[in-house]
Amino acid sequence: MALPELTLIRAVNPTLPPLFARLPDTLFKPLASLNHERYWSILARLHRNRFGPDAPLPPSDGFPIRDIISDIERELDDSDAWEVEDGCAPAANLNAHANMIFNRLVDTEWLRRGRHGAEKVVTMSPAISHFLNLLMQFAESGPIYVSGKINSIFGLITMVESEEASGDTLIEAAQQARNLLEHIRNTSTIIRDLMESLSKEPTPSKYLSKFFSDYIERVFIGDYRELRTREHPLSKRQQILRTVEGIDESQSERARLIQWYEQKQFPGDIARAERQYERDLHRLRELARIDEYLDRLDDEIRRANRRALAYLDYSVRTVRPIGQLINAAIASINSGTLLLMSDPFAAGGMINGMNLAMPRKLTKRLPPSKLRKALPAPEDIARAHLMQRARDARAMTPPKLTAFLLRQLDEKYQVGSAELEINAVPDGRAYQTLATVSVAMGTQSPALQKDVRSMVPGFHVIPQSVSEEAHAFISGKSFLVSRKNINKEIES
Repeated sequence: MALPELTLIRAVNPTLPPLFARLPDTLFKPLASLNHERYWSILARLHRNRFGPDAPLPPSDGFPIRDIISDIERELDDSDAWEVEDGCAPAANLNAHANMIFNRLVDTEWLRRGRHGAEKVVTMSPAISHFLNLLMQFAESGPIYVSGKINSIFGLITMVESEEASGDTLIEAAQQARNLLEHIRNTSTIIRDLMESLSKEPTPSKYLSKFFSDYIERVFIGDYRELRTREHPLSKRQQILRTVEGIDESQSERARLIQWYEQKQFPGDIARAERQYERDLHRLRELARIDEYLDRLDDEIRRANRRALAYLDYSVRTVRPIGQLINAAIASINSGTLLLMSDPFAAGGMINGMNLAMPRKLTKRLPPSKLRKALPAPEDIARAHLMQRARDARAMTPPKLTAFLLRQLDEKYQVGSAELEINAVPDGRAYQTLATVSVAMGTQSPALQKDVRSMVPGFHVIPQSVSEEAHAFISGKSFLVSRKNINKEIES
């Protein structure tokens, strides 16, 4: 019945990840039974001794069944008594019980039984082994170190920027950034849940034991104390964000990475390749929010510390056997011997009025003064508009520069600096920008050339002279501007 239900779900939601296409639907039965903790301990032992990455190299044909049964028997020796499941009690004989568990693991497809010659062997499929590895990593996950994650992301992004790596490295950097933010965000929830569970402990001794073992020893961020220091690699986050923006603004880099996505992940679908590229860049840009997550984590940690200190302070104050003293006083009153015993409360203690909390004093705040509305004079408004127009005329952007070159080239393929016509301030700024681009293109710095190339998309700016030449408006080194046309370049 599981297969038709799964087919129906896929028909309703075709974007559902195909979990049970990779894992058998019976795989979770042992971990959902009454003996789930005992089944998990057996799987953990098999992972550690036989099928995990730290286990010795397994035989190519599989382990003999007797070795797996022996491992299960050793785990049964160390485990508690098993619960009765489905009306079946565990076998009294250790070997018979181990065989029952082995058959259950085979039936639920955790293990795969086979034959090598005359001997029966046991293997674990690659998908099941990978899934068990993920479960073990989740169960044994310890503190992360933000410094290592940031250094790794910074190194990967630097490799992409220098064209030493391609889209695969960008995907890895984006995934690490997403995992880092998710861990920091989840840590706040984990601390809140932990403090809720601590509040249910009946005695201060158990509260202290769990607080120091679960909250202090199992630190969720290993370098939490050093996060706010200048020497911590977290200070590189702005450099990472600038590098990401530089990659996205460079037309050549953007085209190179999108082409990799199209060739490797989405052949023939440029739209999906662009969406995947934008999604990975968005994950990296989310590092800008890491301070917001850390501030929230600081608040949760301060709240947890205050809560723990308040509980411990209350526990220390209530160590005195007040209940026993009150019961003894009541018994003395009933027996008429009250004068023969001392007061159960110390003098000047709990019933002293000086120990009561002082009432809060409400401080009356003066109402805020009304804001005065200052209206600028028409002359000031006109001057501001004039200054804004001057700034806009002097500002030079790639679209403005492209329009200037198209107007100067007209139908021509190339034009020299001496032929460029300057009739207004924007034309002069365009000429000045082209002169700057030509000087940068004449250097031996690839990084500088890549930065200025984005100002003239679709054109080549080639320096022509070494010495400075006179000009009607701006003197400088002459240059040549040509269109990016492959056929023309080949003919020339």
